[in-house]
Amino acid sequence: MNQEQILAKITAMVDDERQLRDALSSGQIDSDTEHQRLGQLERELDQCWDLLRQRRAKTEFGENPDEARVRPASQVEGYQS
Repeated sequence: MNQEQILAKITAMVDDERQLRDALSSGQIDSDTEHQRLGQLERELDQCWDLLRQRRAKTEFGENPDEARVRPASQVEGYQS
């Protein structure tokens, strides 16, 4: 995935988060469903942001950004920016 694709995926997931919150507030889903789906989205977002940071760092230091890889959610969760 290149930088533009990663940013597009992040934007789509942020839109999904908004839709989930709207669905909860309108009563279309319950809070357990929202919580479960938001948890998954947050893990995927963490992975996308991490991948984007890896690509940018590799570019900055003259390495090939295409060598950046998605790391497991357990590894990227809880990173501080």
